[in-house]
Parts: sequence; C-alpha cells; structure tokens
Amino acid sequence: MTAGFQLGVIGSLTLSVASSVAIVICNKALISTLGFPFATTLTSWHLMVTFCTLHVAQRLRFFEPKAIDGQTVVLFGLLNGTSIGLLNLSLGFNSIGFYQMTKLAIIPFTVLLETIFLKKRFSETIKFSLLVLLLGVGIASVTDLKLNFLGSVLSGLAIATTCVGQILTNTIQRKLKVSSTQLLYQSAPYQAAILFATGPFVDQLLTNRSVFAHKYTFPVVGFIVMSCLIAVSVNFSTFLVIGTTSPVTYQVLGHLKTCLVLSFGYTLLRDPFTARNILGILVAIFGMALYSYFSVREGKKQKCAGDALPVSQMPDKETEPLLVSTKDGGDAKKANGVAHDC
Repeated sequence: MTAGFQLGVIGSLTLSVASSVAIVICNKALISTLGFPFATTLTSWHLMVTFCTLHVAQRLRFFEPKAIDGQTVVLFGLLNGTSIGLLNLSLGFNSIGFYQMTKLAIIPFTVLLETIFLKKRFSETIKFSLLVLLLGVGIASVTDLKLNFLGSVLSGLAIATTCVGQILTNTIQRKLKVSSTQLLYQSAPYQAAILFATGPFVDQLLTNRSVFAHKYTFPVVGFIVMSCLIAVSVNFSTFLVIGTTSPVTYQVLGHLKTCLVLSFGYTLLRDPFTARNILGILVAIFGMALYSYFSVREGKKQKCAGDALPVSQMPDKETEPLLVSTKDGGDAKKANGVAHDC
C-alpha cells in the first residue's frame, strides 16, 4: 500500500465525514425548522444534481467516462435507489429505536454476505472491534424497540438491499476497473429516476402531506439548493470510500458520523444529551479505534507476506461478483445474482 494510496484513503474518509455531518445539519434545519419533511423526494433531487454536476465535469474533461454493461448499471442503480426508499419507509413505520437497530444490523449482515458469497475472512480481532462499536452506538442511540410486522419486513428488506448495494459498489469498481466517479456517473440517473417516481408517494404515505402542495419560500428553496450541493460531495465520497476500502469500513465510518451528529446536536442545537449518550459515544469511539488499529496491523502483515490486497478482510481467492462476472478475455456480463445518511 503506497503512501499516495494511504493519503487518498484518508482524504476520502475525511471528505465523507465532513460532508455527511454538514448535510445532516442542513437537512435537520430544512425538515425540523422550516417544515419540509419530504426526505425521499429530496434525495431524488440530490442524485439528479449529482448527475448534472458530474456530467458538466465530464464535459470539461475532469474524468473520462467508461462504458459499463447496461443491465449491470441499471440493476445496480435501481437497487441503490430502492434501498434509500426502504430505509425511509422503515423509519416511517418503526420507532426511532428499532430504526437505529436496523442501521446497526447492516454491519453484521454485510460481514455475513461477504463471508458467504465473496469468501472473505474476518479475523476475531476485527469481529470483536465491530462488536464493541455496535454496542457503543446502540447504547448512545437506541431507545425504545417497539415492533410491528410491516415495519419489521420493511427493515429486513432495507438491510438486504443496503448490504448488497454497498458490496456491489466495491465489487463492480474492483472487477470492472472503474473509478468511483465513473460508477456514480453511470448509476446516478437510475437511482434518481426510481426515487423521483416513488418519492412523492412514499413521502405522502409517511407525512400525509404532498410535496407538490408545499409552500416553497425563499429560505426553503435556499436550504434545498444548499442540501443538493452538499449531497454531490456526500454521494461522491460514499462511492470513493467503499471503492478504496470496503463496505464494512464504510459502515464503521457511518457510525462515527452518528456519534459526531449527536455531539454537534448537543453542542450547536442544544439537543437533549444524557450520560447514556456520552457513555455510548465513548464506547463506540473505542470500538472504532480498535477497528482502525487491527485493520492497519493486519494490512501490514499482508504487505509483509507479499499480498497485494489492502485492508483487513482478505479473500482466499478471487471470486465472482454478485451482478457481474468475467469470461475469457475479461468481458463483463450480467450473472444470475441476488440482491447504502443524508
């Protein structure tokens, strides 16, 4: 692992944290203060602005587009768009506590799927650090755990689509040798399309209000524009982090964002903050530190052993991805596979 690659990873992680915390604060003001609760529709606008920004960047030769198998990119885009909608529905039909548990469950299910389908091996130390992290975030953010059948089904589907979508984000970039920018540019229109088509319906189902009947004042429009601009950085850094590290590392980073948002909420917005929140955040940060330490240590061991694969989760051999496979000369085609906090 070269020094340049390490700096690139650190840069992508920093960009992801900064942009995600910024968009949460912006969206909190938009939704809570200005009364614009249409999160799914807003996300579709985020993705449309992201695509338009990347299209301009491509026309200005900031990056070269790379063709990806049509069926693969359409299915990938629709899957990621669906996962966002399902997460919003899960929040709408479950208690806040159960929704937080849903987000926590993404890490162990990602580990399970990568172990089964990609034959990746996770050391006991990595598993222990993830357990400490999940325990800390659970203490800090999970309150009540009210269950209902529909909410549980939606949460299960949200977990499945999110895990598979994030695994594919990493797998497609590695197997097809496309950059995070190229993959986002190709898939963003399909993610935006499914959310643009279903967003108003989902939002009306959750809020009993129509996005089309909302009064768009100057402050509301201003915060929507700001949110969309920040989202370009959020979406870009998401693909960049997953592509340069792993889906599990991205989820660990996501829980760091949760802790930071809780802290910023107390510091800047004077949200309620208890000793339980403080304890949970400290435990979670300890778990993240353990994960980082063990990942770096195991990465160095692999480097010393002459293994070129980075990070801590090392497969025994190259395996076929879930949506795309290689044949003969490496041409990509669709395989019979199954099925990622603004």
